[in-house]
Amino acid sequence: MAQDALIELTDVSKVFYTEELETWALHAIHLDIHRGEYVAISGPSGCGKSTLLSLIGLLDTCSSGSYKLAGQDVAGLGAGERAGIRNREIGFVFQAFNLIGEMTVYENVELPLTYRTDLSGKARRKRVEEALDWVDIPHRSRHFPAQLSGGQQQRVAIARALAGQPKVLLADEPTGNLDSRNATMVMDLLDQLHARGSTICIVTHDSASADRAQRSVSLHDGKVVDDQTMAAAKRRREAEVAS
Repeated sequence: MAQDALIELTDVSKVFYTEELETWALHAIHLDIHRGEYVAISGPSGCGKSTLLSLIGLLDTCSSGSYKLAGQDVAGLGAGERAGIRNREIGFVFQAFNLIGEMTVYENVELPLTYRTDLSGKARRKRVEEALDWVDIPHRSRHFPAQLSGGQQQRVAIARALAGQPKVLLADEPTGNLDSRNATMVMDLLDQLHARGSTICIVTHDSASADRAQRSVSLHDGKVVDDQTMAAAKRRREAEVAS
């Protein structure tokens, strides 16, 4: 295993079949993400960014190749086993927030924890309260999603992801439905989480959001075409401008 690698994808491909049509969404992906890294995955629409995040998050399975999460081979696990690992070890933040309208803020954050047999009711309450405090929204705990702004809803979604104390936080276009002010606030929260030691992987088409990461991975037509630190990417852009 690569030293301290939390996520290891080796020669991973994903093929979708519809009738007689074969669509290669990902081609022979090799990608390691280390504990504590902040990685931005970018590229044009349809390049495979969200598919890659779905595989990392165990929402889907690869057609071929190997995937290890914290040293465990998870590529061949069944749906129930993947769901259990996903609930304990992976936090998700989506563009559309994915909050349940009939539940309060508190209930939305607590919901994934109710499937955890290792947590008592008291432990769940503690985690929910801590997560809401972290995103500075405890005063909204009894409100419903429709009573919140888009930025507040995304903060609730981040709190829901954090409450499970995941090994990695995955964010798929987390600022896509937000204005610039709320987008900045959400990205500031991710920066703070990374500073606390969280491993973060974000999919984004927004260059300003991507620039916040330590490392940039670029996809094109389902292939990794670039993988470098943001400092190296900045130097390359400056060199291109100077020439």
